[in-house]
Amino acid sequence: MAGMSPLFRRRPPAPHERLVTLVRKPGCHLCDDAQAVVEKVCADLGVPWEKKDITEDPELYDRYWEQIPVVLVDGEQHTFWRVNEERLRRELTG
Repeated sequence: MAGMSPLFRRRPPAPHERLVTLVRKPGCHLCDDAQAVVEKVCADLGVPWEKKDITEDPELYDRYWEQIPVVLVDGEQHTFWRVNEERLRRELTG
C-alpha cells in the first residue's frame, strides 16, 4: 500500500518544525568542531539552528558547563562534547 506516512517520514522536516541549539563557549575547539557539523547537517536538511554562549546564560551555565559543547534539538539534549553527523541527521529526519 502506498500511504503518505512513509513518504512523509523520508522528507526533511519543515524549518519551523525543528530547531537545533548549539551551547558553546568562546575559544573552545570542540565547540568549533561541533558547530561545523551542526551547520552542515542543518544546511543540508533546511533546519534552522542557533548558538548560545554559555558564559552569557547562567541557567545554561549551571546545567551544561561540564558537558559543552551541547547540542539541543527542540530544547532537549541530543548530545554533548562530540557531535556525530549521522546521528544528528537521523534525529532531525526521523
